Amino acid sequence: MRDNPHSGPLNPTRRTFLLTTGSTAAATIIAACVPADANSAAGHSDSTAAGADGPNIEGAVPIILRINGKDYQLRVDPRTTLLDCLRETVALTGTKKGCDHGQCGACTVHVNGRRVNSCLSLAVMHDGEEITTIEGLGTPDALHPMQAAFVAHDGYQCGYCTSGQIMSAVALLKEPCGPDDAAVKELMSGNICRCGAYAHIVAAIQQVRKNS
Repeated sequence: MRDNPHSGPLNPTRRTFLLTTGSTAAATIIAACVPADANSAAGHSDSTAAGADGPNIEGAVPIILRINGKDYQLRVDPRTTLLDCLRETVALTGTKKGCDHGQCGACTVHVNGRRVNSCLSLAVMHDGEEITTIEGLGTPDALHPMQAAFVAHDGYQCGYCTSGQIMSAVALLKEPCGPDDAAVKELMSGNICRCGAYAHIVAAIQQVRKNS
């Protein structure tokens, strides 16, 4: 005997069960797809990308990263790599996560003008430093000469390694490097292209070096 005569049926129909569980599952999936800092990410056009009002992370450390000419005030777990900070916190996903062990070069960015593997560097180590990612190198309407050369020479296939290749290639322009292809290959050896577009990549770099 039911305590509340106005309560629902004790044995719901199959249709009621499916509607209830389906609605619950959909709500769960949608919630999981919304970034934790979605509200702050929407307003990143100004100089502050994420502030102290973000998610409450135990042991978080306040830092300021100057990324592509903008200051980002962040609170990050001290164990967060620069790569994960760029991709997950600042939402600059052009820098790719490949091996996550510093062996493929897909995550290459510039820190104070020098190239680094961002997967091997902690974000807190770069408080106040200048960071440049592929997003800050050029735009679709105003490509960096190296980006334009990669397009002209078809220096990519799947494209996953391309941002890291370009960032390394741009850094190479300011590094001591011999004039021949062998010297370029040596300085680009830290960037792996699993598609094997190396000849095109070297040709693109040499074109920019010739025109510089």
